[in-house]
Amino acid sequence: MRRPSMKFSAMAAAAVTALLAGCNLAPAYKTPDLPVPETVSGSALPVQASESALQQAQAMQWLQSPQLREVVALALSNNRDLRVALENIEKARAQYGITRADLLPGITAQAQGNRTRTAGDLTTAGRSSITEQYTAQLGFASYELDLWGRIRNLSEASLQQFLQSQDNQRNVQIGLVADVANAWLTLAADQARLQLAKDTLDSRIKAFELTRRMYELGSTSGLVLAQNQTTVDTARGDVASYTSQVDRDRNALQLLVAGAVPARLLPTAGTLTDGPDAAALKVVPVPLPSSVLLKRPDVQSAERNLQAMNANIGAARAALFPSITLTGSVGTGSNELDRLFGNNNSTWSFIPLVKLPIFDGGRNRANVRVAESNQRVALSQYEKAVQTAFKEVADVLADRAQWGERLAAQTSMVANTQKAFDLSNARFKAGVDNYLTVLDAQRSLYAAQQTLIGLRLSEQLNRVTLWKALGGEEVAQQG
Repeated sequence: MRRPSMKFSAMAAAAVTALLAGCNLAPAYKTPDLPVPETVSGSALPVQASESALQQAQAMQWLQSPQLREVVALALSNNRDLRVALENIEKARAQYGITRADLLPGITAQAQGNRTRTAGDLTTAGRSSITEQYTAQLGFASYELDLWGRIRNLSEASLQQFLQSQDNQRNVQIGLVADVANAWLTLAADQARLQLAKDTLDSRIKAFELTRRMYELGSTSGLVLAQNQTTVDTARGDVASYTSQVDRDRNALQLLVAGAVPARLLPTAGTLTDGPDAAALKVVPVPLPSSVLLKRPDVQSAERNLQAMNANIGAARAALFPSITLTGSVGTGSNELDRLFGNNNSTWSFIPLVKLPIFDGGRNRANVRVAESNQRVALSQYEKAVQTAFKEVADVLADRAQWGERLAAQTSMVANTQKAFDLSNARFKAGVDNYLTVLDAQRSLYAAQQTLIGLRLSEQLNRVTLWKALGGEEVAQQG
């Protein structure tokens, strides 16, 4: 009665095995949708900001422009570099879970059935025979007693690498916010330059038309007319140049945001000149203590790496000492399936294993020296990170100290060159001066106006750089 059921069980087991062999647990691959429009000249795909990113951006009160804060929220939600940094955190968290699991024994359950037919010529009775054997076990394999702290140190190194990935993510995020602010402000400056070039072109066209009528009436020379034409051509070239530059700035901003930026969030030509400052000044204590720089995520990341390398030295040193691993199991076994869990069928095994390194060609000691060298490298990298942070902050503060004077001087220069141009133009119309004086005054005024736009941009970028250099500390408005 038992043999047909056993035959059926064997067939069922074979069927289940064949079914499982056909399974594939890998996710089905699908070519990702391209995050770009169908044509290169097409408009970028629209993106949206998550609620958490909006709240995070709104908390950045040092960004005084509401439009800029919304653009930052778009970047925090969609930027691909930031997504990579977040996934690296998840990978490091999983890796830490793997190494931490080695501190506990791994327990497995195992069931096995064996049915064998032996040929008659191989048996003493001369008849074929069928033997059956079934076992069920619960046990742990190769669990290492962490007497010297090898596994603990490996776990500590993995923990520090996980924390380092979080610091790296913060560093990427701070850099992203600064890059978005810089790109947005650069776009505003180039739009102001473009508007200035357009206004200049319009005024020069009007002046040229007036000069041409004077030439036709014989009240001016052909030389003056040609000289006036050169000013128009120069302005036309500047309009074309700044038009393409504005398009490139918009493309750079869209790359950071990973999509199209709504028109309502883009800066205008008067953002830097007419409106309030886009970024507030950081109130920095004087003198600034160097310990403030330790809050920078790149400095903290370098210290995490130093701590991880220090823990690796302990793991490498532990390999010089004996290791003890335990393997054990408890279970039951029988020649018949229905008696597998019967009385007197229990089994157990306990296998301690002691390994003592006697000769390895110097491998373990070399591993210790490698770990110690890695620790010294990490120490130098940490010290360089601190020194770099000190230099960056010092440079920003050195530039910032003179921004007020530079802007005031350039503003005065623009006002005075405007007066010089007006006077030279009036003297030319009165016949007192030649047109070369007007051309020189016109070029000086245009150059001074362009320089003022550049200085205003640089001053705003200095504020953003200071925020970044201080590790993303909140910026308070200057009273």
